[in-house]
Amino acid sequence: MTSHFTKKITINDADLTALAHLAAHTPLNKQQIKQTMKNGAMWLESAHGIARIRRVKKILSPGDYLHIYYDEKIQNSEPDNAILIADEQHYSIWNKPYGMYSQGTKWGDHYTVYRYAETHLNPQRPAFPVHRLDRAANGLIIIAHSKKIATAFLALFKERKIQKYYKATVEGHLDKIELPLVLNNNIDNKTALSKIIAIEKDGKNTIVTIEIETGRKHQIRKHLAEYGHPIVGDRLYGSGQAMENLKLQACYLKFTCPL
Repeated sequence: MTSHFTKKITINDADLTALAHLAAHTPLNKQQIKQTMKNGAMWLESAHGIARIRRVKKILSPGDYLHIYYDEKIQNSEPDNAILIADEQHYSIWNKPYGMYSQGTKWGDHYTVYRYAETHLNPQRPAFPVHRLDRAANGLIIIAHSKKIATAFLALFKERKIQKYYKATVEGHLDKIELPLVLNNNIDNKTALSKIIAIEKDGKNTIVTIEIETGRKHQIRKHLAEYGHPIVGDRLYGSGQAMENLKLQACYLKFTCPL
């Protein structure tokens, strides 16, 4: 069996389950089908749109389509556990570990913090990500449990009403700077603003506390690297000297509850 493939199945027969169709048209055995479906790598396209399908017993209708995105390595990936910080019923706060994603792809979503929240909260409820945290970073992230609350949090982020602090261990000493130090190089031709508000020596390195007012992709990592003090463990923008994991943590969130 190939370890990586995509497939589109046209549903012609009525009254058959998703499992029956997949068993007949893919090289996967029943256990692999169940696991791949649970992990979010199978999609149902119908007159109502396209969405992940997780129920193997769902009856499909002629004219539907099944899309499979199978990758053995992705299916076997298991990130560390996220830690629940606060369950506020309509949203929750989690400590996302290094290596866990904020968002899924067509190849699956079992390795994401929002899927972890869906399957580990009691009682279980749907989960919607409202902001991102790099896979290589760890720390605090908000998960909404309804589309209405997700929309409310997205509005808070857009209006910059959520205060976010990060801690990063950077290479070298920053002992002759005036605080706050503003880093404002544009990212992808868009305004980006980061402020170093505190520093602490850590051997040959420095721990910096950073407040951000915009949320561009890899903003803190890019700003610190451009300033000449890349984050320890940054294999993308760093010096390549450290073999550690990225030393970047989202450590503080402050907002007025949208409820």
